[in-house]
Amino acid sequence: MGFIMKIGIVARYDRESSISLTRDIIRYLHDNNVTVSIDDEIAKVIGSEYEYLGVKITDMESDIVICIGGDGTILKTQNALSSKKIPILSINMGTVGFLTEIEPEDTFKYLGKLLDNDYFVEERMQIDITHNGQLKSALNEVVIMTRQPAKMIHVEISVDDEIIDVIRADGLIISTPSGSTAYSMSAGGPIVDPRVNAILIVPICPFKLSSRPTIIPADSEIVVKFIREGKKAFAVIDGNDEESICYKDFMTLTKSSDPACFVRFKKDFYSRVHEKLTSG
Repeated sequence: MGFIMKIGIVARYDRESSISLTRDIIRYLHDNNVTVSIDDEIAKVIGSEYEYLGVKITDMESDIVICIGGDGTILKTQNALSSKKIPILSINMGTVGFLTEIEPEDTFKYLGKLLDNDYFVEERMQIDITHNGQLKSALNEVVIMTRQPAKMIHVEISVDDEIIDVIRADGLIISTPSGSTAYSMSAGGPIVDPRVNAILIVPICPFKLSSRPTIIPADSEIVVKFIREGKKAFAVIDGNDEESICYKDFMTLTKSSDPACFVRFKKDFYSRVHEKLTSG
C-alpha cells in the first residue's frame, strides 16, 4: 500500500484500558499528520474533545482501520466493512484473540512500522450465506442450532448437488479456515492453516457416529436443507447476525469474492495458535 493518510479506529468501550489506549493512539496519529475517524459508539464515551471524530463504521473511508478488542470486536468490524476491503490492524483487548495481531504494550512500536509502510496485508477467505434471498458474509462461521436446549436439528447437506449426509445433531458449523480455531475447534473440528482454500462442515454432537467433520474445496456450493416438519432453528453468523429457519428452508453457502484483509507484521500462524492454546 501507499502512504497512509487516513486511519479509522474501532474499539470496545466497556473497558477503561481500551478507551485510554484509543485516546493515546489518536494523539499519536495526529502528531504524525494522519487524519483520524473513530467509531461513533466509542466517540460517545471517549471525551468531548474527540466527539467530532465519530462516524459509523460503515461510513469509514480509511486506508487502515485499527481495531482495539478481541475476536468479537474484529468480526463485528469486518462485517461492517465487508465489501470495502479496508485492511484491519487488530490490537488484542480480549480474552484469547486468535485474529488479533499485536498486544497493547507493543502498540506504538508497531504503529511506527505501520506509518513506515513496514507491514504486509494478509487476505482471509470469507463465505457468503444466502437464505430467503438475503445475502450475508462470514469471516469465521455460520452456526445452526435450535432455540431449545437438548433439541436436535435435522438437516440434509449437499455439496455440488451431491448429498453428503443427513444429520440429526445439536447443531451444525460451517466454517472458514479462520473459524477453524473458534467454535469449530471446540466441536472437534481440525485446525486449518488460513492459506488452505477450504470450507469445514462440523456437526455438533451428532446422533450418528458416522457424521464426522468434513473438509471440502472452497469453490464448492453447499446447500443445507431443513427436513423436519415442525422444527424451527436459527443460524448465527460470526456470533452477530441471526437468521430464523423453518421447515423446508434451505441455506446456500459459497466462497465469497470479497476476502477480509488484515495488517500483519510477521508470519507466525502456528506459533500464535500454540501460544493461544497453551496460555491460561
